Amino acid sequence: MPGPSEFPLGAAVTLADLDGDLHPTLHRLRTREPVSWLPVLGAWLVTRRDLALRVLRDSSVFTVDDPRFSTARVVGPSMLSLDGAEHKRHRDPFADAFRRPEAQARLEEFVVSEAGRLVASFAAAGRAELRRSLAGPLAVAAVAEVLGLGQADPGVILSWYDEIVAAVAAQAGETPAGGRSPAAPDPPAPEPGSAAFGQLERSLQAVIARPDGDSLLAAAARAHGLRDSEVVSNAAVLMFGGIETTEGMISNAVLHLLGQPAARDAVAADERLAANAVEESLRLEPAAAVVDRYATADVGLGGAAIRRGDPVTVSLAGAGRDPAFFPEPDRFDLRRENARQNLAFAHGPHFCLGAHLARAEASAAILALLRALPGLRLDPARRAAPRGVVFRKPAELQVLWDAPG
Repeated sequence: MPGPSEFPLGAAVTLADLDGDLHPTLHRLRTREPVSWLPVLGAWLVTRRDLALRVLRDSSVFTVDDPRFSTARVVGPSMLSLDGAEHKRHRDPFADAFRRPEAQARLEEFVVSEAGRLVASFAAAGRAELRRSLAGPLAVAAVAEVLGLGQADPGVILSWYDEIVAAVAAQAGETPAGGRSPAAPDPPAPEPGSAAFGQLERSLQAVIARPDGDSLLAAAARAHGLRDSEVVSNAAVLMFGGIETTEGMISNAVLHLLGQPAARDAVAADERLAANAVEESLRLEPAAAVVDRYATADVGLGGAAIRRGDPVTVSLAGAGRDPAFFPEPDRFDLRRENARQNLAFAHGPHFCLGAHLARAEASAAILALLRALPGLRLDPARRAAPRGVVFRKPAELQVLWDAPG
């Protein structure tokens, strides 16, 4: 692996640098070492947008299909951990189901209704913590609707999710701060995670078996391209993205918007701008800060000599603030013309197929809040900021408003 003298900036990066306000660190790397070896990650880190696109688009050279990809060891092979023809076989039934206009319309209607219901449940209080009262519950409800688990207890779904994520983290050898330890062994999946996946599998098998099921999961199963066990593995992957990253996406979008009172007022006056606010937030702080790939051949990238088998981590957060593509990249600009060209949902063959739904959830959450809570503002005594090495969101998001009475 490269020595500290070859990539001195990367060698100096700590987990603390990546966990808190990581953007000054990413700026230095993007300017001087756009592809840098970070010992703390045990991987190359790509921070420039054009180079990130090159990695994300070329799955023949930068693949997810590697034994070190920990999710597959817990839930089995899925669209997340496969490339080429097998990736297409796993992804297409779900992509086709998501693309159906009637499915999109039904899900959009559902998240608007659910966001309104959740906000109404605490509107009289005058204050709330929005990650746990709105962002998380809305994400869980949307996932349950997609998977045909709408009658399941949201707490049960979250318990499955938490235990499976913990098992994946253990497989990856993650440190408590969220970083990866390249020397960590490959332990078997912890028993709680295995038990949780078994419970999820049994529930999803029941959904698949229902002849009258109209969920996206049932539509994917009826496509006959996948075995039931493969449908379940891909459903588990959808659950990861649909809960973790969407909760973070909603929280970050509300945080950014309320941090700019003029932008908040503009969205309240013209609700069409809610989508702009979501895109600009995704650019500034993607809920998934990085995605991992593995080099299948020796390749040069941004002045770095990457060897076959090397881990390559793409910084979606770094790409979103590349000044070569986004002028004044640290500024929240509600009318930025190219904000939607952020890479928060990745790019290429692994572009997030639930992006449309996630965007709808975040817009619905913003509009439900602004419609129901006059004077909505961040609590100045409880400052919030996104944190996390891999997944970034505020630990809590305390807000106030002018409650009636």
